[in-house]
Amino acid sequence: MVQADHITVVHGSLTVDVPRKIFKGTECRIDEAAAKPFREIVQNRYPWITDNSMDVILKKARMEMIRVRDEESKGKEHSRNLASQGKLDDAIAHMQLHLEMDPDDADSWYALGDLLCKAGRAAEGYKAYTKGRSLFKTCQKH
Repeated sequence: MVQADHITVVHGSLTVDVPRKIFKGTECRIDEAAAKPFREIVQNRYPWITDNSMDVILKKARMEMIRVRDEESKGKEHSRNLASQGKLDDAIAHMQLHLEMDPDDADSWYALGDLLCKAGRAAEGYKAYTKGRSLFKTCQKH
């Protein structure tokens, strides 16, 4: 679950609101300096929470943060991360999955076109660009 400034995760019977500011970059890395005060607050409030449990809570929150950021960017952020790691096929598959759920997202068709062209699949890329352009023109008419 997400709120404007935190990610809610469940660890056992404990529900914890983890501040979004703990996560940095497009990979949502945990900034240990930002996480330290949060760890202290939680462990002072719940003294039975071990360092290992805090690591698990933060890892769960990171995974949820990645999911939320991907949802907020309509699949584009995770696809860009995959592409920057040289995983173009995975990036393309991820963008295609998003487009299955939201086929009228013109920006995502453009992003898919970029990925396909980078992968050397220019003909497919141009088709994706054309689809995005036609959706954009349709939106402008309404």
